[in-house]
Amino acid sequence: MNSVHARVTGRSRFCGRILILCVAVVAIIGACAAFLWFPAGAAQRDLPPNTLWEVVHNLCVPGQSEFHDPKPCLQVDLDGGIENGFAILQDPRGGTQFLLIPTMRISGIESPVVRNPNAANYFADAWEARTFISDALHQTLPRDGIGLAVNSAVSRSQDQLHIHFSCVRAGALEALHKNERKIGVEWALFNVPLLGHYYIAEWLPGEDLSAYNPFRLLAEKVPAAARDMGNRTLVVVGLTRSDGTMGFVLLSDQVNKGSGDLAFGEELLDHDCRMAAKENEQHGGGIRPGTD
Repeated sequence: MNSVHARVTGRSRFCGRILILCVAVVAIIGACAAFLWFPAGAAQRDLPPNTLWEVVHNLCVPGQSEFHDPKPCLQVDLDGGIENGFAILQDPRGGTQFLLIPTMRISGIESPVVRNPNAANYFADAWEARTFISDALHQTLPRDGIGLAVNSAVSRSQDQLHIHFSCVRAGALEALHKNERKIGVEWALFNVPLLGHYYIAEWLPGEDLSAYNPFRLLAEKVPAAARDMGNRTLVVVGLTRSDGTMGFVLLSDQVNKGSGDLAFGEELLDHDCRMAAKENEQHGGGIRPGTD
């Protein structure tokens, strides 16, 4: 009698596990399908908050690992292992918006993982992946036209860290160029509003971001930032100063619900890349060679 009961109980547990697995698989398929068939005019907030993670973890990484095919991602880099890897995904809404997404589970800007001394430099990886933007436009963009952004926990729609990289809004880039001498090597208020919001700014000299981890620069150099990272946004804009010095402007804003500021750094990016069309007109159908 006991053996029969044990067999029945075992079968029930097995069936229960199978049912749970089936439900999980259906949920994963649903999330991935929602992303792949996402309407061009829809807002990203219409997607479940784990969609990016499900796509990368359950489609892109296995595809790359088993078949050397990262689709629907454009690239999956696992050279440093899953814990340091990343995927590149084009936003399904089209345009020139691309996303860098870690292959390790990381919630967002608030995670201590991204500012550890040995943390993967996701911003540096996103900067090197900017060629995807030029490929989408079929023309080479100057480095000054590219921006990277991570939104605050309040303003983001997905609970997996992702860095937006796209073109910079022309008005924001113009303001940075006009006031470039006001941006020093230490964090300070950039006293010119960008899209109606006041950011703090820091100048980072160099042609790439290999020497800098923007997450650490914000957490370690701005008082109280480490305790409040989830309420902050980070933006990196490539900038060549008037004297030819190459570098980056690092920008950060903080949530202020009283004024309606949700620290949405992505606002400084132009996913339609109107700047490229303007450059194309000014230079006879092509961006000047050698400016990348």
